[in-house]
Amino acid sequence: MLTVIEADGTAPGYDPGLSKAELVHVYRTMLLTRAFDDTCIKLQRSGQIGFSIPNRGIEATSVGSASAFRKDDWFFPSYRDFGIPLYHGVEPVDMMHNMYGNALDTSKGRQMPVHFSFTEPIRLVSISSPIGTHIIQAVGAAYAFQQRGEDRICMASFGDGGTSSLGFHSALNFAGVWKSPVVFLCQNNGYAISCPSSKQTASESYAIKGEAYGVPGVKVDGNDVFAVRQAMTEAAERARSGGGPTLVECVTFRMGGHSTADDPSKYVPAEEMEAWAKRDPIEILERALLKSKVLTKKKMEALKEEVASEVQAASKVAASTPAPALEQVFTDVYEEIPTHIRRQGAQAFDLAKRKGDASAGDGEFPL
Repeated sequence: MLTVIEADGTAPGYDPGLSKAELVHVYRTMLLTRAFDDTCIKLQRSGQIGFSIPNRGIEATSVGSASAFRKDDWFFPSYRDFGIPLYHGVEPVDMMHNMYGNALDTSKGRQMPVHFSFTEPIRLVSISSPIGTHIIQAVGAAYAFQQRGEDRICMASFGDGGTSSLGFHSALNFAGVWKSPVVFLCQNNGYAISCPSSKQTASESYAIKGEAYGVPGVKVDGNDVFAVRQAMTEAAERARSGGGPTLVECVTFRMGGHSTADDPSKYVPAEEMEAWAKRDPIEILERALLKSKVLTKKKMEALKEEVASEVQAASKVAASTPAPALEQVFTDVYEEIPTHIRRQGAQAFDLAKRKGDASAGDGEFPL
């Protein structure tokens, strides 16, 4: 397994190819990812939003991967990828609008929380709840770039559970045959909801699954942001130069449930959680940055306060933004709205006028 940062914070013989400012940006984005995650969990627990997906512990995998790609590449993320849009300049407030599903949400309230999509400043394709469906979509987009001769590549991110989906196997097969410019990122966080890897696969790793399709695989320490960056940079360069796809397995751990509707204490042994807590990806990077004198402890504490304030401000803006207007249910679907849809719309507007706007109800989300 590829590891770069040693226990004492040194990274002998490794050059991340980043300036001091860029290294600080990597660290700050990891802090911002955690702050955004912590805030969303608190908002859900207090009843202000309906749902969130814990990202704690995945920051190095997400941010390290993002750092290996350009803004004009296309990202097909999983729902545990807060760090990717944040690294490439998406503002926390724009992500928070999706968490609230308000009028400024890019999906205009049509998607559930954590289902971000952006066209600027990066091409982040809408996160999809069905597991594995986006993996083969990434291959299709990469194939289109290949046919057009465009200098851009795709990255598809998914959890270990995604490797059991039909989309994963179809995607690797097509990508292997076409030598598509795509990088597959498997976030192996140990559990597919409550199903441990030992009960999901008999393979010695997830990375090795690529061999059957002619796709090279690399196994990486997913809590070492430099190791992730190195593996993903090499994979991205291979894809961009016409060498074809790579499957990168990042071994990491989610320090929380599958979602805010999940209780990991029911299936994750306490000693396993404690062992991974000692390998916190942010603390690993902090040791490296202190050792190389990129940052001081005082500056690190200041950055933590800064990102916490930024996310708190973003949540307040999103909370005060109005909900989408009822007519948006009927927009962005048809070029010309059919007669029967117009009739249904008129009935909905009349009902809302007489009874008040529709509410979301109080049912529990099933996941």
